[in-house]
Amino acid sequence: MSTNRLGGLDGAFLAMESPTAHLHILGVLILDADAEGRRVDLNRVRTMVEDRIHLVPPFRQRLVEVPFGLQHPMLVDDPDFDLDYHIRRASLPKPGGRKELSEYVAEQASLPLDRTRPLWEFHVVEGLERSRTAVVVKIHHGIIDGVSASEILAVFLDPEPHPPAPLLPLFGHPRTRRRDGTADAGHAVPPSDDPREPGWRPTPLPGELEQLRELLGTLPGQVEGVARAFSHSFRAARRFLGSRGGPESSPMPVRLDVPKTSINRAITPHRRVALAELPLAEIDEVREALGGTVNDVVMAVVSGGMRNFFAHRGEMPERSLVALIPVSQRTELEQGTLGNRISALLVDLSDDLPSARERLDHVRAEMALAKEQHRSLDQGILYQFAEAATPAVLARVSRLMTNFKVFDHLQPPCNLVVSNVPGPGIPLYVAGARLLAAYPVGPIMEGTGLNITVFSHEGVLFTGIQGDWDLVPDIEEVATGLRAALAELLVVARRSRRPVPWWHSGVPA
Repeated sequence: MSTNRLGGLDGAFLAMESPTAHLHILGVLILDADAEGRRVDLNRVRTMVEDRIHLVPPFRQRLVEVPFGLQHPMLVDDPDFDLDYHIRRASLPKPGGRKELSEYVAEQASLPLDRTRPLWEFHVVEGLERSRTAVVVKIHHGIIDGVSASEILAVFLDPEPHPPAPLLPLFGHPRTRRRDGTADAGHAVPPSDDPREPGWRPTPLPGELEQLRELLGTLPGQVEGVARAFSHSFRAARRFLGSRGGPESSPMPVRLDVPKTSINRAITPHRRVALAELPLAEIDEVREALGGTVNDVVMAVVSGGMRNFFAHRGEMPERSLVALIPVSQRTELEQGTLGNRISALLVDLSDDLPSARERLDHVRAEMALAKEQHRSLDQGILYQFAEAATPAVLARVSRLMTNFKVFDHLQPPCNLVVSNVPGPGIPLYVAGARLLAAYPVGPIMEGTGLNITVFSHEGVLFTGIQGDWDLVPDIEEVATGLRAALAELLVVARRSRRPVPWWHSGVPA
């Protein structure tokens, strides 16, 4: 039996979902034929998931909302769980190329998950060119962030075509189990909630009276939590401004005058998707020649890509763009747990600079400043407010923003979302077939009609780009702009490595 109440950020992602803002994450896995030349089909994927679903307890759990939205919902065993509902078959029209696959992914991005069932779906997509198969994974952001999404996928990915079957849950008992099934020192291995065991029964769904009784018992704590969050915020603000002699000695906040662009308006329920690849070897070549981290170079590529994109539109933003970058707050003790452990950086992309080298240098400096600000602020405040805020309030705010198209009139919180999720560098297999590509597709939000997410695997940064149907009809130009920006950086990097002729070096012959 299994049940748990969602944490503050998890509940916030659910409460702030609206008819236009669908807060689920997608992954597009491209699979080769297996060693015998057989394509992966629905039955093989279904069998594999059925054998391993007990390793991810939330995949068998559904939401139970609290009356009046006065507390975050619970995840409870679904007594009517139906695996066939969650694993679906689709087929692409000919020729089954990137365009057809992107359109199918965009269609799934446009459809919200059913909240009366566990919040995930696997779509087995056949008809791809070269006899390949895609598995489109769709999971709600309310139960995962980028890191835990990778860990969930790891349950269904293997380092060899025919590995021994895993036996124990990966999630739900942090630091009590290793993936080989042994216990950490000093910790007892708790009993498994394995639905395959004889006598297993789902947890009964709680009734409204039961939930109201629990709610009445927790209301005083929620009121105290709100007061504590506000008090904590004021103390943190004073510390931020005065701990080192005033605002002059504190890191200045990121620029707040976010420019209004054609992609920063109220969004619709409909999506477009583009898929692209950036060679990691080229990213590394730029990094080694010009300095910075892989993430700095990726951000510089995004900076140049957005400059190219708006140039193609004949639009030049009045100021450089601001990107929101999710940052994992997951500690070592929280590895192998679900839910959201994230905060965010706001970074000036410096896309108004014409030189690729200048953009990289400025983005590197902006990233360092944003990280310094992030370290100086107490990230616990965000979690306190998310925990104390009721879903009823968050949902009402979200609906008002949607209904009144707030960002058609107001400055957006940021111009786009950019996320970089590290992945494994080793070959992986799904149901015996080699994983050829893994594209992540992150959600968009009101006022911010574009999300660029990259995932590294076997020397490639697989890039998923999601945009609003109306705001980004030319979404393929975003992918084209990114590739051109990396090529421009690569030229600069290679020029910087060329030896300087003696007549240009100032050294006498």
